[in-house]
Parts: sequence; C-alpha cells; structure tokens
Amino acid sequence: MNHVILTVAMLFFTAAAYSQDGKDIYMKYSGKEGVSAVYISPSMFKMIGKIPDIHLTQGNMNLAPIVKSLDGLYLIDSGNSAVNADLLSEVKKMVSSGKFELVMQAKEDGETMNIYTLDDGDTVRSFVFCAVSEGECTFICLDGNIPKAELEKLMASAMAEQ
Repeated sequence: MNHVILTVAMLFFTAAAYSQDGKDIYMKYSGKEGVSAVYISPSMFKMIGKIPDIHLTQGNMNLAPIVKSLDGLYLIDSGNSAVNADLLSEVKKMVSSGKFELVMQAKEDGETMNIYTLDDGDTVRSFVFCAVSEGECTFICLDGNIPKAELEKLMASAMAEQ
C-alpha cells in the first residue's frame, strides 16, 4: 500500500514539475530568430501602480486597478513558421492542463484568437491570449491577482465604447 501511495505522489510531483506557465513559454521562445518578446516584471508593475489612474484615451476605462494587481506580463510574437507550430503546441499544452477555462474564441478568414483564464472564483490568477494567423503566432500571458470585478468593469466599459 505504501508503494502505491509513493508511486502516485512521485507521478503527481513529476507532472507538476513539467507543467508550463507563461514564464516558461517566454523563456523558451524569446531570443529565437523571427520572434519579438516582451517581459514586464512585478517591480515595473509596482512602479506603474503608483500612478493614481490610467485612463485610455478612448472612453473612461481606468486601467489602474488591473495594473496594480499584475505580477508579470509575458508576450511572444512570432513570424517564424518553425517556431509558430511549437509555440502553439506549448500554449495548447499549458491551457489544456485542466486549470484554464476558454472564455472567448473568435475565428475569421483563417485567423483564430482564444482567451483563457485561470481563476479561483473572485480572482483571476492568469489571463492568456493566443492568436494564430497565416505565418504569425502571438501569445500574451498576464499573471497576478486580478480582481474579477475589476476585469468585468473594464470589459463592460470597453464593450460600451463600441
């Protein structure tokens, strides 16, 4: 019986060690030929968070509550077709881990855009955007403790502007 428990525990920890996140994907693909990469650290978000209000020029959307809650932003934009297939595969593996929920999908003329979230009820821990079109793949991951209510307000405000 103890061997079974030990084996199950080892499998669990092995699976956890191989699970991907936004930072892992960023580290793997940043610096590759044909890939643009941007990382924004928790320290930068803390500096930005000291700004009282950040309104978009369009409408009255205040980004400050969202910015203050972020721990990291990872962006990969690839025009390298060899990288694109691998990048898309890594993102699919990450979001299909059972933790993420597909919250939006759009398809048009061979382009696909998916948005996934990882939350614990009232807080969004990770927000993943992945867009694929002919010859290009874009991955954006926002990590933090984003209050769902603030994200909903921002989205409602954006929809009202259209």
